[in-house]
Amino acid sequence: MANLHGFNASNVDPAVDFEPIPAGKYLAIITDSGMKPTKNGSGSYLELTFQVIDGPYKNRLLWSRLNLDNPNKQAVEIARAQLSAVCRAVGVMQPKDSLELHNLPLQITVKCKRREDTDEIVNEIRAYAKKEAATGQPQQETTSTPPWARK
Repeated sequence: MANLHGFNASNVDPAVDFEPIPAGKYLAIITDSGMKPTKNGSGSYLELTFQVIDGPYKNRLLWSRLNLDNPNKQAVEIARAQLSAVCRAVGVMQPKDSLELHNLPLQITVKCKRREDTDEIVNEIRAYAKKEAATGQPQQETTSTPPWARK
């Protein structure tokens, strides 16, 4: 049993199920980061938590995992390139700690994709850029292909 003394559900908004946000470009900041071990334990990744700070999806959270320590050299190269893009977008070229990347606005490009293991539609951050180009609004795709069928 767990002691829940003092908890009153009427004083707390209930959790809601968040649908993926539409594909587009959003103004965001990194609010959290940390190195975590990979599922199989053969490496680790830097997990970055992004918070949208403008537009109709303000305060929504998205995550990016950068495989900085991995036996797959290509995965590491991709992760290092993505980290470079994040660093350039926030203007911190030689961070000594991921905390140096926090709370600095940047533009993230978000896509929708279907997970192979659960068939669920999820968001994926595909690109990072300086904040000047962000609108805070999802960009409208000019295709009739549903988001989960796009690559």
